[in-house]
Amino acid sequence: MPAVTGKLAAASLALALVAASASTASAQKKYDTGATDTEIKIGNIMPYSGPASAYGIIGRTEAAYFKKINEEGGINGRKINYISYDDAYSPPKTVEQARKLVESDEVLFIFNSLGTPPNSAIQKYMNSKKVPQLFVATGATKWNDPQNFPWTMGWQPNYQSETQIYAKWLLKNKPDAKIAVLYQNDDYGKDYLKGLKDGLGAKAASMIVIEESYETSEPTIDNHIVKLKSTGADVFMNITTPKFAAQAIKKNSEIGWKPLHFLNNVSASVGSVMKPAGFENGQDIISADYLKDVSDPAWNNDAGMKEFLAFMTKYFPEGDKLDKGTIVGFAVAQTVVQVLKQCGDNLTRENIMKEAANLKNFRTEALLPGIQINTGPNDFAPISQLQLEKFKGERWELFGDVISADAGG
Repeated sequence: MPAVTGKLAAASLALALVAASASTASAQKKYDTGATDTEIKIGNIMPYSGPASAYGIIGRTEAAYFKKINEEGGINGRKINYISYDDAYSPPKTVEQARKLVESDEVLFIFNSLGTPPNSAIQKYMNSKKVPQLFVATGATKWNDPQNFPWTMGWQPNYQSETQIYAKWLLKNKPDAKIAVLYQNDDYGKDYLKGLKDGLGAKAASMIVIEESYETSEPTIDNHIVKLKSTGADVFMNITTPKFAAQAIKKNSEIGWKPLHFLNNVSASVGSVMKPAGFENGQDIISADYLKDVSDPAWNNDAGMKEFLAFMTKYFPEGDKLDKGTIVGFAVAQTVVQVLKQCGDNLTRENIMKEAANLKNFRTEALLPGIQINTGPNDFAPISQLQLEKFKGERWELFGDVISADAGG
């Protein structure tokens, strides 16, 4: 009898071990729609056409980077299936493409979709579906709202912080400035404008002499520039996307208006803005940055820049290395790869957001020295530091210290 009892006990133990190993295996691998043992399906929406088509190069760079990752074996053995659609920077089209990605293509999440109005149009939908809207390609402050929108997270420094930094600089160096503001008439432009006013504080009403808005449907903004000049303003706050930024720089030169010119970071691209506008027309423009610039010889022997250039040469040789969109796409793709690595075999949408909110002092070497990516459950703003820069010759020259958004206002 004892022998039988012993056998039963051994059999029970064996069954328990099998059950335990099975539960361990299932605990190790957790998937939501869009993830399998071999694939991670990522959706993206970019303006490959329309008024903001200059940004389309970001999506193409990301596609090239994921190709690189796949050729190197993928992430934890899984290949990335990157599906990117054009929305022409039109919010109704963005809604259509987001639904297609979530409901037809069944992606695990949508990554780095571009533009403030387009992302605003799908934010409630993405959160109601509980599908991550991760590292959106816009610096609007609204993306850092984990309490109300736990499935949406930004990536780049926010717009309000950037113009607050410009405002602080003006208050210190040119307190009697007469500021003319040109801004895009949407959430993107208004976010920048709010930051400027907040940064100037009580002096905003006296220092800002005109606030002029334009629509993305306008073919040219020349008439707005002429109107701004007529006010006698000696500071120009240029809150525009690349096509219109280049137009503004050219028109300033044509009509001989030479104010102290601030250009928002999202248009501070040598390739897509400064070169088309004419280098001679962009001298001494001030902007701010968080990424290394290919045109700056300071990075000639930098390991991170060498890594970026080697990637471009092999995987995206037709891409313009001088276009800021390429290094943006490279850096944000590296960030999402880090998140997926941290997820391991738990590729649920909930865990994607959990790990996106668990980045600690992460650096892609495309970032300027001293700038790190940090997130937390209550901090959905990965990058919150910038450094001022001035355009000289054919490149941007950094000046001053790295400024945190908090210090900037």
